[in-house]
Amino acid sequence: MTVAELIVKLAELPQEAVVLIDSDGGLSRVSGLDFVESQGPGAPAEVILAPSLDE
Repeated sequence: MTVAELIVKLAELPQEAVVLIDSDGGLSRVSGLDFVESQGPGAPAEVILAPSLDE
């Protein structure tokens, strides 16, 4: 999924909805993200979602 595709999907949802991610066999809130530039020719840039460690 690209960032543009994710934005379209998220825009269809209520703004107060919580975003969860599969984490260690359970679900955790997304607490942040990391952006990784392209790692070489033909490789796409990446966005990595980070789960909350508070749960």
